Amino acid sequence: MEFCDECGSMMHTEGGEWVCKSCGATKPRDSARDAAMTTTEGQDTDSGPVDMSEVDDEEIGPTTKVVCPECGHDRARYEMKQIRAADESETRFFTCTECGKKWREDDH
Repeated sequence: MEFCDECGSMMHTEGGEWVCKSCGATKPRDSARDAAMTTTEGQDTDSGPVDMSEVDDEEIGPTTKVVCPECGHDRARYEMKQIRAADESETRFFTCTECGKKWREDDH
């Protein structure tokens, strides 16, 4: 991955050059440097569901005070994940400690 020296945007390859689609800046590609870059091509990005059935409740993660929309209980486990663009806030995922209801909250 290459970033533009002019504006900081991610650059893309076009032939023998790196091209910034934001500001149009270009720079020549260096085959030795390109070979040293790590790529995600061919990598398995979905390892499937994780079996948490034998994990103790205390090991699952932190809890917070939030009201469950299903049963009204006031405690839930939470996890925060970056599922949208990097310049947007994280999404909060909750699981009620009483009934197991799962829900999420996004900043709007």
